Amino acid sequence: MNKEFYLKKLNEKQKEAVETLNGPVLVLAGAGTGKTRVLTTRLAHLLNKKLAKPWEILAVTFTNKAANEMKERVQSLLKIDIERMWIGTFHSSGLKILRRHAEICFLKKDFTVIDTDDQERLVKQILEANKIDIKKYTPSNVLWMIQWFKDKAIFPEDSKNYKFKFGRYLNISKLYIEYQKRLNTLNAVDFGDLLLLPVKVFKKNLEVLEKYQNQFKYILVDEYQDTDICQDTFLKLLCKKHKNICCVGDDDQAIYSWRGADVKNILNFPDVFKEAKIIRLEQNYRSTDHILSAASKLIENNKDRLGKTLWTDSLKGEKLKVSFFEDGKDEAKKVSLEIEKLKLKKRKLDEIAILVRASFQTRLFEDRLLKIGIPYRVIGGFRFYERLEIRDAIAYFRIVHKNNDDLAFERVFNTPKRGLGTVAFQTLFKFARDSNMTLIDASKKIIETDELTYSARNSIKEFIENINKWKSKIGKINHIELAKIILEESGYTKMWLNDKSIDSPGRLENLKELISALRDFSNMNEFLEHISLVMENERNYKFDMVNIMTMHAAKGLEFENIFLAGWDEGLFPHQKSLEEKGNKALEEERRLAYVGITRGKNNVYISFAKRRFIHGTWNFSQPSRFLSELPKENIETNEDFFEEKENFIVDQDEYEKRIKNPNRLLFKNKNLIEDRDSYESEYKFKIGDEIFHDKYGYGTIKYIVDGKYEIIFDKYNETKIVLENFIKHV
Repeated sequence: MNKEFYLKKLNEKQKEAVETLNGPVLVLAGAGTGKTRVLTTRLAHLLNKKLAKPWEILAVTFTNKAANEMKERVQSLLKIDIERMWIGTFHSSGLKILRRHAEICFLKKDFTVIDTDDQERLVKQILEANKIDIKKYTPSNVLWMIQWFKDKAIFPEDSKNYKFKFGRYLNISKLYIEYQKRLNTLNAVDFGDLLLLPVKVFKKNLEVLEKYQNQFKYILVDEYQDTDICQDTFLKLLCKKHKNICCVGDDDQAIYSWRGADVKNILNFPDVFKEAKIIRLEQNYRSTDHILSAASKLIENNKDRLGKTLWTDSLKGEKLKVSFFEDGKDEAKKVSLEIEKLKLKKRKLDEIAILVRASFQTRLFEDRLLKIGIPYRVIGGFRFYERLEIRDAIAYFRIVHKNNDDLAFERVFNTPKRGLGTVAFQTLFKFARDSNMTLIDASKKIIETDELTYSARNSIKEFIENINKWKSKIGKINHIELAKIILEESGYTKMWLNDKSIDSPGRLENLKELISALRDFSNMNEFLEHISLVMENERNYKFDMVNIMTMHAAKGLEFENIFLAGWDEGLFPHQKSLEEKGNKALEEERRLAYVGITRGKNNVYISFAKRRFIHGTWNFSQPSRFLSELPKENIETNEDFFEEKENFIVDQDEYEKRIKNPNRLLFKNKNLIEDRDSYESEYKFKIGDEIFHDKYGYGTIKYIVDGKYEIIFDKYNETKIVLENFIKHV
């Protein structure tokens, strides 16, 4: 048998990527071009040609699944033992190095890797010791900033030059230094340390660095576009001697900047390694010609890219179908109808996916699919009614509208935190059981005893008084208004507003979508009955189900039929990307659109709704600018939107011009605002108010336009458009 039989299955460009073994190589692997095959074959080729022993190759990926798949494929190709090969995730490789050289970082070899809960507990202790209000500066918020330092490869002692403002100046650098000292005292590290500390080891001890530089003759990197600065620093230190580093990635699929990834790592590769060979994998084995042509033309609008054009030998296929619907409900109904048609044609539901920009959008599709009896699963997250914040909110509604619902009461007993921990609940539970009472009735009685501390009794008393107050409003105001009051007065909405984690904006959007869902029911009991049926249906799992997910969760997946919903300006691209200075955020949104389109093998359906009921308001939308960037020859539509220049924004300057005109009302509903005073009265802030934004700092409100605030920020001396949830009074 030919010893290099594995090369026969490769196309010319794939073969070039496998056989270019020496020196720095950047393989730009477009969607569906056989990236995994190239990586594993290259590994096998290095071993087969005896250019390196298994332990002289470092191959890093982002997931254990990808690492295991790489090992299995190499073993199946060569039938050799590769146990000693360094194939793993970035963090597992860093951990292995850190275990061997722990003493350089003043750690023992048996150090512990702590989880997020322990991290937050540690930060909480430090904040309390420094007499810092943990309600104002939450442990999760401070922890996020510490992780920001670590992703950027900034050590505690070097962090003093960086300032972050939270209302008043908070010395994050000091907290970072204390946090790291406490970890050392505990002989512990966190997840971020698994790369930061190996980098520290290399920089502090050149002998150790040289050892690994000598050992790793060849380095292979998967998904290079998703690396952060610390990961990139780790790689560049290790490859400095041999320079045999091969990075495989796609700058057009860099969509994770919010997780710390820096697209500049891949874009700057040719500048860092002047002698680098760039190989473009452009032949796609997944999608039809129409899909690839549309995606390629779309992404060409990005300026910051290395450039490539996908092509295929397969058929032209069906054109992308762009549909305009009256509203979000109409969109969900028509998409579901199309799915029913595909099902009648014997298409597998597993090969159908609905992709959205934000998780709150899934609710309408879930409700519609449940109504017509089509099973579905949510990939990369929970179904809408299973999400933590939705379950919590529903528990509050149940307490108020149902009598003696102990399970709901238990769920929100200390959510948000009201000083009622495990001990308080166990005491209450025992009291209720011994007295043969429900938890709510027991709560009313226990506050008259000394079974609990004074502060716990006060907290329970206040909670019960609130429940009684909300119950008294039933029938006096509509169920939608009451739901808003419950979430507001319970402190639940405020809890997520104060939470600065990556998840909190999405959770707030979901809560607002829940309020929107109540409009479909005449009263709260009707809604709660609907939820019971929904949850029961969700237990009847089937294997063949429609897939619903965000576009971020879809990366790396592929489906025969893709529905890309909600291509409305401000929804996609997301409003935040339009408010940011420069094109960086907008270009990432465009890359996300490219990822979405290239998930489709045969059929891609894109939809836009002329109006949406979002967060209690009818929003009249503009089609996403990305729709105008799709070539006419690759799409068919139910409406000739290309000709409607008045209703379609074709460039960012025009978009910004319209948004920044304070006389223009984007959301034209029944309650048109006729003068500035009545306009301002609907909002929490007024023109001229001084505010603070966690990212942009201090500023002054210049205009209020359709629920958005145009603010001039001191730090930038320029205006930005910001939503109400992200600013606070000074």
